[in-house]
Amino acid sequence: MASEVNPATGPAIAALAREVEEFVAAAGWDQPPQLFALVPTASLLREQPELAGQLDPSSALTPVAQEPLPEGDLAEALGRIAWPEAVLGCALAQEIIVLPPSAESELSGSGDAERLRQAAADHPDRTEARLVAAVLRDGPGACVMRLRGYTKAEDAEPADEIVEHPDLAPNLLDALRATLAP
Repeated sequence: MASEVNPATGPAIAALAREVEEFVAAAGWDQPPQLFALVPTASLLREQPELAGQLDPSSALTPVAQEPLPEGDLAEALGRIAWPEAVLGCALAQEIIVLPPSAESELSGSGDAERLRQAAADHPDRTEARLVAAVLRDGPGACVMRLRGYTKAEDAEPADEIVEHPDLAPNLLDALRATLAP
């Protein structure tokens, strides 16, 4: 399958990460983590021609939403995933809390993960965000983060900020690559 498509460029995986983020953003905030398989569009159209009106045939890969992940530890859930050879990559969208660097010293000192999560959620300088990490089998990865916008004016529309960088979440990219290992 991998010979049908050559999506092994950074811009291609970055575009897929943006596509996944836009898809998830359309449903709003406060969603559970969502996993996507990245499959060759041509194969998908051969197997399911009824999708022709919904897919862009010029796209090398198409993100396909998967069943919901089990509740609980995300690392454990990812550790139990293995993709078939037809899947050339995967992407994960999850909502996270982003803290300023100054908050690190305030939160250090406790190995209790639940206490740290609660302290981060309660921190006055926190920012809610949605992180999408995407990887290709033996290829590059990309990350897109949407920082949830806030406004103090009642009549103003909140504005989200988008940040893109291939190394925003290196541990998550590694965990996703592990799901693609033979």
